[in-house]
Amino acid sequence: MTRVAFQLQVRPELLDEYLARHSPVWPEMLAEIAAAGRRNYSLFLADGGTLVGYYETDDDAAAQAYLAASPVAARWEAEMGRFFVDLDGRPDQAATALTEVFHLEDQLADAGSSAASHTDNRNDTEGSAS
Repeated sequence: MTRVAFQLQVRPELLDEYLARHSPVWPEMLAEIAAAGRRNYSLFLADGGTLVGYYETDDDAAAQAYLAASPVAARWEAEMGRFFVDLDGRPDQAATALTEVFHLEDQLADAGSSAASHTDNRNDTEGSAS
């Protein structure tokens, strides 16, 4: 599974309209997002119009290609493009990708593997001392 986060800047003067457009999103657009393989999709809005999005997918390139070919997504993105500052292209394709620097479950899994390895090595040493 791939986790994807991205950032866009909503034009401050269009914030209220942008929020209204997402309450609710077109049902056919929701269906296309799901059909593309994106799940756990969320958008977060900070003061000043900074928008951070997050979703999970098994194949981000395939999800991007599916939405790029979708007439529904093309209509949605054409309408949404005017809401963003300094955007060159469709919002779903031109957003700035963010680099993941921490993921709790990954680090817990790594720590668990390290702890189990350390415990196994300690038990091997203790067992051979008898």
